[in-house]
Amino acid sequence: MKRATMAIVFACLMLTIAAQESIRVNYHGGKPTICDFVSAFLSASVGDDDGCVDESLNAMQHSWELYQKGKPLPEGTKITVDSKHGYVVYEWTNNEHSLQIEMCYWNESDLKHKLFACSVKAFENGVYHPGQFDGLEFYRYTNATKKMVQTEDVGFEVKFYANDASVSYDLPRAGKDITANYWYSNGKKVQKTQKWQGRRFSR
Repeated sequence: MKRATMAIVFACLMLTIAAQESIRVNYHGGKPTICDFVSAFLSASVGDDDGCVDESLNAMQHSWELYQKGKPLPEGTKITVDSKHGYVVYEWTNNEHSLQIEMCYWNESDLKHKLFACSVKAFENGVYHPGQFDGLEFYRYTNATKKMVQTEDVGFEVKFYANDASVSYDLPRAGKDITANYWYSNGKKVQKTQKWQGRRFSR
């Protein structure tokens, strides 16, 4: 998809989310789990009334509901939940096309907040092929209010394109750092690490 079109779609999605002052995270027990964050995020992010419907998150929402009920997932779909490491990944594959949606959270060093992230990535024959809903979003959760709001205060700028390369982001299942992947048209792939510092990331 052309960059201008992607920018319009992304702006549309951001306006929808901006209209939501906060996302309530409901949970049982002493603290929320990654499953609680995923459920809250998906419920707030799909099926809006402004025409900005994220088809990838809608697909994950449907499969997530089936997963929670212990029912079979649609063909080509897989969900992996790693509660210990606060990580979930939804994977969909259809011939040469595939989609991956990662979600995870970090406990911040002040012990009062958590940082939640969602990364959406589309691939074709194993090579990053960004679709209209690809991207990386962050939300800061406040323990006292049990709510999270979108934030860009994460220590680095999220980019879709940089130095003639498309950029995708891998969230950590092991460790704390984010990997930025730079995919060049000549087939070259360069990786950079965004290191977790307790509230933000740094290179």
